[in-house]
Order: sequence, then structure tokens, then C-alpha cells
Amino acid sequence: MNPLSRSVIPLTLTLAAVALTAACTTGTAGPNGSPGAASTAGAAGIPGMPDPAAEPAPGVTAAILFDLGPIVTDTGGFTLYRYDKDTVNPPKSNCAETCSRTWIPAKAGADLVVTGIDRALVGTVTRDDGTEQVTLAGWPLYRNVKDAMPGNTGGQGVDDAWFPAKPDGTKVLLTADTWQADDLGI
Repeated sequence: MNPLSRSVIPLTLTLAAVALTAACTTGTAGPNGSPGAASTAGAAGIPGMPDPAAEPAPGVTAAILFDLGPIVTDTGGFTLYRYDKDTVNPPKSNCAETCSRTWIPAKAGADLVVTGIDRALVGTVTRDDGTEQVTLAGWPLYRNVKDAMPGNTGGQGVDDAWFPAKPDGTKVLLTADTWQADDLGI
């Protein structure tokens, strides 16, 4: 092999790798190749992750978490909780003012999305402030403002009154379901 070929091959491979890397960047270009707007990231700073402060479309979705099993989330994937101090018959939210700043009522709407949950269990209740809140089996549903990403369950068991809702409206209890134990029975 001639010496020129030995130096051209690594140079060609290096240039190809640089070009491929440049093509895979997440930036955008504006008109005439000028720099465009930067990609947006969720509150956790991870591109492509939803921002927990953003309001998702109203709705409830069944999901399964590895550690807790079946739960209910909003359409953004954030865990929805029920509050043991609320009443079911008739449905009434007992979380207002200061409480509702930490526990955001799941807003209802005419275009309520219901996925993987019996539609007959989903309803609404009018809160004291006049807004409509989603209910599941009569329980008003809430999002915990401290859950930074979809699937977080930081509100689990808070004040022995807040629990993620299951798709049938019952609450998730810590290790109450036998399937949650691992192979060692822990």
C-alpha cells in the first residue's frame, strides 16, 4: 500500500465522523443558515421532556409504574393523586387555597381524554372557586407540584392522606400489593 493511501484513509474516516456528528446535533438553523432558536427543555432541563409547569390537555390515563403498579396519570404522564379528606358521595374537594398550590386540581374540560379507564368512573365536580375538577369513582384528582417529571410519585403517602389513584379509583398503598415484592420478598 502506498504511504499516501495510509494517510488519506484515516483522514477520510475522521472527516466522515465529524460530518456525521455535526448532522446529529439538536440545534436548528434559521434563514440562510443563521443560528436558529435553541431547542426547548422541560423544567428538569432535559430536552424533549415535558415541562411540569405546562398544563396538559385535560384527561386521565391508566399507566403502570414498576414500583407501584397500575396508577392514573394526566395526559402529560404526571401522577394523579386522591385525597383521603375529600368526600365521594357527593364528590367534594376539601383541598383549597394553600393546599391547592401544592396539590393542583386536575382540570376538567369538554374534550376530556380518557385512556385505559372505564369512562363510567370518570366525572367532574365543581370546586368552591367555580372551576371544574376531574373525579375518578367520585374522588377528586390532583397533581403534586413537586413531581418534576412524568412517573414521579413524590406525593405518595404525604400526611397519610395523599395517594396515587388506581384506574378503578382506589388508592395505591405502599407495598400493599403482593406483586410489588421482588424475588427476595422485599
